[in-house]
Amino acid sequence: MRTLKMYPTSINMQYVDMLIKALKDGEVIVIPTDTRYAFACDALNNRAIEHVCRLKDIDPKKHPLSIVCADLSQASEYARIDNRAFAEVRANLPGKFTYILPTTPNLPKVFKGRREVGLRIPDNNIARELARQLGNPLMTSTVTWPEADDADTLLPESIALAVGHEVDYVVDAGESDGSLSTVIDMTDSSNPVVVRQ
Repeated sequence: MRTLKMYPTSINMQYVDMLIKALKDGEVIVIPTDTRYAFACDALNNRAIEHVCRLKDIDPKKHPLSIVCADLSQASEYARIDNRAFAEVRANLPGKFTYILPTTPNLPKVFKGRREVGLRIPDNNIARELARQLGNPLMTSTVTWPEADDADTLLPESIALAVGHEVDYVVDAGESDGSLSTVIDMTDSSNPVVVRQ
C-alpha cells in the first residue's frame, strides 16, 4: 500500500496515472469524495467489486451498490435518467447527493440481479477525474472497518493503518468533513422518495 498526498484543488496527473493503472488491474484504492473517504474500484470489474463487498462485509445481492461518475454524460450510460430525473439530478450534482436510479445493461453481472444503482457525481475533483480518466464509473463504498470509531474514518492516516493491507493506494486529501450524502430514490421519477436526509 502506498499513500499519495493530493488535493482536489491541485491534482497530480502522475498520481492519477498510477491510480488508473491500479484500477485497470482490478485493484481497490481509497479516495476522498465530497463526503467521506471511500473504497473505490473499477465499476466494470466483477472481481474488484467483490473485493470491496468483502471489505465491507456486504452481500451485493442484498445491499445497494453505488457508482461515482465523472459527469451526467457518463452517468447516463449506466443509469436510466428520464427527463424528470434529469432535471432533479442536474440541479444538485456535482454535490452531496446519491440518486437511486434504474440501471442500464452496461453494468457488470454483479449488478444484474438488481434493478437500481446509487449514482454519485461528487463535488470532488479527484473522484471525478479518476472516473473521467478511467473512462467508466468507479464503484464506491464508504470506508469503515469493524473496530473503527467515527473519527478514525475521517483521517487518511487512520484509514491507511486500518485497511492499508487490503488496498493498493490511499489518496490523502486531508481530514474528511464527515458528512453523508442525501439519498433520493428516483426509480419512479414521478414520486421521488428521500431515503436519507
